[in-house]
Amino acid sequence: MEKYLKIIADSYGGYASYLWYEITHPGWGNYFYMLIVVSAFFFLLEVLRPWRKNQPKFRKDFWLDFFYMFFNFFLFSLIIYNAASNIVVNLFNDFLGILGIENLAAIKIGTLAVWLQLLILFVLRDFIQWWTHRLLHRVDFLWEFHKVHHSVEQMGFAAHLRYHWMENVVYAAIQYIPLAMIGFGIDDFFIVYFFTTMVGHYNHTNITVSGRVSGAVLGLLIGFYASYQLQLPVIQEVGIVVGSIIFTAFAVGPFMKIIFNSPEMHIWHHAYNLPEGQRYGINFALTLAIWDYIFGTAHIPHDGRDIKLGFPGVEEFPQTFTEQNLHGLKR
Repeated sequence: MEKYLKIIADSYGGYASYLWYEITHPGWGNYFYMLIVVSAFFFLLEVLRPWRKNQPKFRKDFWLDFFYMFFNFFLFSLIIYNAASNIVVNLFNDFLGILGIENLAAIKIGTLAVWLQLLILFVLRDFIQWWTHRLLHRVDFLWEFHKVHHSVEQMGFAAHLRYHWMENVVYAAIQYIPLAMIGFGIDDFFIVYFFTTMVGHYNHTNITVSGRVSGAVLGLLIGFYASYQLQLPVIQEVGIVVGSIIFTAFAVGPFMKIIFNSPEMHIWHHAYNLPEGQRYGINFALTLAIWDYIFGTAHIPHDGRDIKLGFPGVEEFPQTFTEQNLHGLKR
């Protein structure tokens, strides 16, 4: 018992110190301020080039979703999630110790190049999350939690992070064991985490761009990462970035909206009226759209710019943060 009390105390103290350091030390690699910068970037695009031009700049529930962004990424971990997850992980490891299992890692890929480890981690994590997302729609009691996210009636970037706190628990619980079984030897998980956050913001943003534009942005990110890893002279780094932008814009651009999720695809996931025979939903992609095409759940019948969003009964769904986060915990 003393061990677990210490874990709780260390978890609260450690996360509080981390969060305070993030707030007081702006800079590259600081998730707190990078989240703000990325959010401001997409909001600016919504203001300058909105897809739904009749939608208010500060759409319905904008500030509610803005608070969700900080709650789900930072405050929830401070309040309970970080301590609770550390307790569960230690209990699970102690249980494995009783069985004589010291390490879950069954496949060790730590000897592979860092970029390849990141790619494997990204694809595997996204695949697990895709199936988890389908589960949230298929299982009735999980759907009650997921309704919070689908209660959005006007789409914008911050809607990405309006979700019930139980979703943190569900996603973490389901992906923990599969990811723990692979011996990743990287400290750069932040890159995968931040990239998927950017794509999630993009999917919900009130903008529309061509595949070549989104391909160029992907090339920019790849180029920056490659030049950072190679540590070459500036002129060569610039060449790598420019070359990466041109290559992905023209070679990958035509396929971007099949490979990756997009606002044009994700808007249909939030449709009030689902297509016949698809009562549990469509377009479950978080980052990679390919899973929907592979498993037959992709559905983009036409330009969904002005379709009604939500679900039958959303008009009576709780409107406040507190009521939404208590929803699903009782009948």
